[in-house]
Amino acid sequence: MTEQITVLLADDQALVRSGFRMLIEAESDMRVVGEASDGAEALAKIGEIAPDVVLMDIRMPVMDGVEATRRVTALDGSTRVLVLTTFDLDEYVFAALKAGAAGFMLKDARPQDLLNAIRTVAAGDAVVAPSATRRLLDHVAASLPDRPGEPDTRLDVLTDREREVLLEVAKGATNAEIAQRLFMAEGTVKTHIGRLLNKLRARDRVGLVLLAYETGLVHT
Repeated sequence: MTEQITVLLADDQALVRSGFRMLIEAESDMRVVGEASDGAEALAKIGEIAPDVVLMDIRMPVMDGVEATRRVTALDGSTRVLVLTTFDLDEYVFAALKAGAAGFMLKDARPQDLLNAIRTVAAGDAVVAPSATRRLLDHVAASLPDRPGEPDTRLDVLTDREREVLLEVAKGATNAEIAQRLFMAEGTVKTHIGRLLNKLRARDRVGLVLLAYETGLVHT
């Protein structure tokens, strides 16, 4: 049996935490190792138990999910943050992703999608949900940096093909979908994404999405 993924639940609503716990502990490859009702409590417990993944709500008392995420990712550890949000809190999501979250999920996501997201984040990848990414980032576009008169040159290091791949990543396409749309092998897509991460010094796939919006490659 492979080692289980350890999960910490950070949400100020006990009923929500209970629902997530039941869902997660029904899976053989993951288990809940702790709960927190605010960001400060989550940080303390992360220091004690070092879970693989934190399901982090955005709006919590004492310390919100954005600040907690920023502090978690600044720690010298392997804990990854998966932000949970609802569309009425969209203005916080961009800040959370910039703070270092490995991705986001909507609270009304299908149970299997949430479980798969936990596995993806635990494996070191980022969660950029194809259907939700564009809608969500469209909502937070107003909070993106606006630098009129100062052309952004960060994408100048990319080839035309790399820009095409980045555009598809920003749309939330999977590697398989990018391969199909751009008529290339999936292995070639992975190579391009690796080069994008290196050239743009992005942390992960989420970082690429945010950068595509920041630089104006994707317009709302």
